[in-house]
Amino acid sequence: MKTVQYNLPQYQSLPGQMQPIPIREFKGLNTFDPLTIPDGFFTDMQNMTSDDYPAVSTRPGYSVIGSGGTKVLGMGVWEGKELHVVFNDGTWRRWKNNAWTTLASGLNTSAEWSFTNFQGNFDEVNLIGCNGVDTMKRYNGSTVSNLSGAPSKGKYITTYQNRLWCAVGVELWACKLDNATIWDSFLNDDASYRKTMESSLGEEINMLSGSLTKLTIGMPNGLHELYGSRPSDFNTRLITEDTGLANHKSAVTQEGFMRFMHSTGIYEYGGGVAPEKSVSDIVGKYLTGITDQSAAGTDGTKLYFNIPDDKLMVYDPRAGVQSWSKWSGITALHFVSMQGKLYIGDAQGRVLRLDGATDAGNSIPWYAITKPFNGGSAAQKMRWYKLWVVVELTGTMQIHLSPSITGEDWTLVQTITSNGTQVKRVIIPVASFARENWIRVKFSGTGRVRMHEFTRQTRQLPLY
Repeated sequence: MKTVQYNLPQYQSLPGQMQPIPIREFKGLNTFDPLTIPDGFFTDMQNMTSDDYPAVSTRPGYSVIGSGGTKVLGMGVWEGKELHVVFNDGTWRRWKNNAWTTLASGLNTSAEWSFTNFQGNFDEVNLIGCNGVDTMKRYNGSTVSNLSGAPSKGKYITTYQNRLWCAVGVELWACKLDNATIWDSFLNDDASYRKTMESSLGEEINMLSGSLTKLTIGMPNGLHELYGSRPSDFNTRLITEDTGLANHKSAVTQEGFMRFMHSTGIYEYGGGVAPEKSVSDIVGKYLTGITDQSAAGTDGTKLYFNIPDDKLMVYDPRAGVQSWSKWSGITALHFVSMQGKLYIGDAQGRVLRLDGATDAGNSIPWYAITKPFNGGSAAQKMRWYKLWVVVELTGTMQIHLSPSITGEDWTLVQTITSNGTQVKRVIIPVASFARENWIRVKFSGTGRVRMHEFTRQTRQLPLY
């Protein structure tokens, strides 16, 4: 019997099949045209952070270290080691050695406070605070008392050139050189100083920020700077009357750059040129709703900009990162940084410390939505072969797909539950979307997640 011989089939790869396209660098939020932004951006995201860049991960949680009344009116730090908070129940309290002590009571229950550290003629560094209503106060390391000689309606206290500075309406006030209790002596160049700040809009001063080289003076729609070391050579310069500050707590300075909030966006000012907002244009659609309740702060690395109605925009300015995130669940009114921790005074009268894996024991909900992916051309037809993601997960994760460029037509295709922190390579079922021209992916869940890579593989069909 003769053995039947069969020709071996000669398999050939299908034409148009592309190599896998991985994304390993996640660049945060981007609200520009979703069809043309780079692959590493998300068109929407919530409660995700760039802390683990180039990966993207769940934001830090918070613990509640104290509360009083229903609103925090001000926060300050004495000598970098004690947290001081004024609540709208009229109390000034100190957080020290993990315990609270009430230092003053009977304070105004609505006026907001500002703080600065100053020694001058005192035996030790004092924490100076004011709100424009109560008598200006000082804390000397043990007790809070009135600051004698201070302006009765002084606001926005700061330091510059060994003097205390504050605002009284449209007037700029400074104390005598190295003497916090003399504000009305004008005999020589060591004496007090006072100047009316002119504005074509008739606006009052609403922010002061002192540094080593200048004093920045803010108004709702204007910005000025004061230079010099003594009254005879103090001089002011108008920076702009087109853009100003939402309030005294809406500015934050880091590495010589001031970023501040205005009703039209978040601006950056480094001196020499007018403030500009190109740094925030990429997330412009999320910057609506900036009001006099908005606040800004920093933990030394990232910048935080709170917008009322539960929207906290976070900017990571590190070289090579420069990414934006959007958080929720933290209604911040004041920020201070102390001993490497960020403390937040919120609209519920709580003091939060950003240092945990949960929000006071509650899992953090998060999501991230990709741009619409397609072939090399918007007109290119394609077949989807594979999608997969590499993640570390300690909670749950859902993956939805959408065939549209925008819209909420999501289809749940995968649910993952973690059984411990581990890196997983998760295949995303794509069969029902194989012939779609676009695919957007929505990752969502609760708990902790760190996304290392998202990869797609397609086959390009003829262009028609």
